[in-house]
Amino acid sequence: MKTEHKKYLSLGIGVFLLYLCIRYWDPLISVILSCLSAAVPLLVGCALAYVLNLLMTFYERHYFPKSTKNSVTKSRRPVCLLIAFLTLLVILAVVIGLIVPQLISCIGLLAEEIPEASQKTIAWLGEHHLLTDEVLKQLKDFDWTTLLNNVSGLLTSGIGSVFNIVVNTVSTLFSTIITIFVAVVFSIYLLSSKEKLAKQSDRLMRRYLKPCLIDKIEYVLDNLNTCFRRYIVGQCTEAVILGVLCLIGMLILQLPYATMISALIAFTALIPFAGAYIGSIVGAFMILTVSPGKALLFLIFIIVLQQLEGNLIYPRVVGSSLGLPPLWVLAAITVGGGMFGIIGMLLGVPLTATLYRIVRADIRKGKDTPSEAPKERAEI
Repeated sequence: MKTEHKKYLSLGIGVFLLYLCIRYWDPLISVILSCLSAAVPLLVGCALAYVLNLLMTFYERHYFPKSTKNSVTKSRRPVCLLIAFLTLLVILAVVIGLIVPQLISCIGLLAEEIPEASQKTIAWLGEHHLLTDEVLKQLKDFDWTTLLNNVSGLLTSGIGSVFNIVVNTVSTLFSTIITIFVAVVFSIYLLSSKEKLAKQSDRLMRRYLKPCLIDKIEYVLDNLNTCFRRYIVGQCTEAVILGVLCLIGMLILQLPYATMISALIAFTALIPFAGAYIGSIVGAFMILTVSPGKALLFLIFIIVLQQLEGNLIYPRVVGSSLGLPPLWVLAAITVGGGMFGIIGMLLGVPLTATLYRIVRADIRKGKDTPSEAPKERAEI
């Protein structure tokens, strides 16, 4: 009787909570979004700590591994954590230093070349009689210089008063600085006491959850950690290889902006499949300001490099480490990018790989006995 009463009570509580969620759905979503917005610095800190942990554990394995001195043991964690932070800062500084200055100069050069390039294009269209005389006259009379000045003035002055723009810029900048500062501090706390936090989480789960549920949670978390770790390491390795190959090829072909474009392609290659194409489009656009012929040569080269990367590098470096078929990788990128943009593209692949591993392991556990199983069965 007591067991039945508990079942009915649990069912009643569940139905009541479901009713509350349906009845107050909009306020509930508003509260959840407010909590997520307030927790952004902590979430960023968790993501930063996870990435830094990969570097920190690598340095810890090589920081006097055979030494048993107390001073070395105590200094291992802070020293390796500091080196991990410095490594990440150096990588970001190199990427920004290579890309941003040349990108700014390219935009300026492009703004200067647009009027002359447009007139040459109009003249070419007129010589081949591809447009009517009326349309050609309107295009010739169009003042590109005035348009660029208006766009530049709009970007510099903005919409509204200068005071409001300054206030919004300062507040956004201050909020970003606070978010980064809190995220960095939180990540330091997480990394410096990760073993203690793991023990506390384990005690908490064992106090309030059943052992079978704890095993399932740990199994899912272990798969998540494995997939994310392999994905991050594989993507970074693949990005470096692609960037180096792009740099070597552009130097051989004597293409402009070789260092900057190679760094850009390596950086955007962190986004699986689509990232390198984004960097290639930007690179071709920048080379176009120097020479259309070299831009076409760059596109041909990058297509060949993409085929090499897609068929040889990516499957060996990333695909084999995750064990996720290309079909599901493409589906994860498409759905994740459509729902959450670039963040969805980055997180879609490891999350899908985790789900794939769990489902595949569960299906393999439920396979038929050898006598009953068919002779040929397609593996998932």
